[in-house]
Amino acid sequence: ACVCEKNKRVTNCRMDGSGQCRCEAIGSGITVDCSTLTSKCLLMKAEVMGSKSGRREKPKDAFEDTDGLYDPECENSGAFKAKQCNGTTCWCVNTAGVRRTDKHDEDLKCNQLVRTMWIIIEMKHAERNAPLNAESLKKYFTDTITSRYQLDGRFITSVLYENPYITIDLKQNSSAKSTGDVDIADVAYYFEKDVKGQSIFQNNAGLNVSIDNEPVKLEKTVVYYVDEIAPEFSMRSQIPGLIAVVVVVVIAIVAAIVVLVSSNK
Repeated sequence: ACVCEKNKRVTNCRMDGSGQCRCEAIGSGITVDCSTLTSKCLLMKAEVMGSKSGRREKPKDAFEDTDGLYDPECENSGAFKAKQCNGTTCWCVNTAGVRRTDKHDEDLKCNQLVRTMWIIIEMKHAERNAPLNAESLKKYFTDTITSRYQLDGRFITSVLYENPYITIDLKQNSSAKSTGDVDIADVAYYFEKDVKGQSIFQNNAGLNVSIDNEPVKLEKTVVYYVDEIAPEFSMRSQIPGLIAVVVVVVIAIVAAIVVLVSSNK
């Protein structure tokens, strides 16, 4: 037996012949390599299974985001299947598992899994007496993403600070991603869970952002996804001026992490 440090939503862990810890993802039974991030599709499936069994308690302010968590169909590789359905309602998704078409009946054809090539993470910090140091901030997020989530630094194209907004750009097109590289969609999902205080890592409360040894309280985080092929929404559901942006996921920062950060001051 062994412990999967990078994913606590697993079972039946064992060491393989090369000394790596391998486990079965809850909900799918697909084997995951614990030395790297688990795919977002398998993580979502495990989370849905956990919430179905009643083990996972919902925060008091939680509401159902039908375009957020759903029970996905995953390939054996861990990738999302291009077509996802909930009963008789179906839609096409991108490599981040985010809906990129209107919802249709079961006859819908999704010919390919379209790649999400650009993810924009936009955070807003709480009001402060003085702005943060932009260079320290850039170093903190670059170091965190490369070390904690194992993303090659070349895929972090920008960390911009416009007080009080912090914007991180992750770009990774099909040709730039090689076999050993973690996917930006998986990185963004781990990051989102860390910010919410719902870390996927074993024995970890989440990400306590600290710049120049000073805790930073994040009030709101928004994630935008941009695909290699524009989405196929009908005109009534288009986002004006943002045709390539598929969806916006607003992450509510749970009270626990806010209290935790505040208490460090």
